[in-house]
Amino acid sequence: MAKKKNITANDLMSFYMDYVLEHNEQPKTVYAFAKHNNFDEALFYNFYGTFEALEKSVFKTFFENTIIALHKSEEYASYESRDKLLSFYFTFFENLTANRSYVLQALKVDGNKLKSITKLSELKKAFTDYIDSLEIEMVDMKEARLVKFQQKTLKESAWLQLIVTIKFWMDDTSKNFEKTDVFIEKAVNTSFDLIDTQPIKSIIDLGKFLYKEKMKL
Repeated sequence: MAKKKNITANDLMSFYMDYVLEHNEQPKTVYAFAKHNNFDEALFYNFYGTFEALEKSVFKTFFENTIIALHKSEEYASYESRDKLLSFYFTFFENLTANRSYVLQALKVDGNKLKSITKLSELKKAFTDYIDSLEIEMVDMKEARLVKFQQKTLKESAWLQLIVTIKFWMDDTSKNFEKTDVFIEKAVNTSFDLIDTQPIKSIIDLGKFLYKEKMKL
């Protein structure tokens, strides 16, 4: 049988995910992986240097497919940041659910939690950039150094929330993962309520007022 010539990155991801699920482990070598899927080993290196790089790309692709799906909706562009993030979550977890067996296998805790988190490094970069793009309204800190710290804290908090939600989904045994849907809605709404600028601005204004009155007295 002639070897496959037109191999794409998506083909390699699909081959890899199937192999991991069928064999319950990563291929031993790129050579063995290429032989198993009937293509020249050199074609693998056109896209990835290692299996680890491929694994990272899988989770980033789940993110990219989510963004593509969101932008197909005309309503999405008009959403406020809260609704955009909720839409992202629901769509992203639909993608994860479609590939649940692989995700559970890839992120299973086998004594090396750091390795599992490393597989999500490209997803983290893409997701935190996405959080930046939402332009979530925060309290105006005025000083550039504080603004930078505030933005970093927001992105890290959002990333932690996504990780916690993934863990919740992995453990969820409810029908159609209904509990995960409830968790997503409550978690995202709570996060936005906590950073709602209006009550915080009111507290700051009150503090300024009390300080000025104290100085007058």
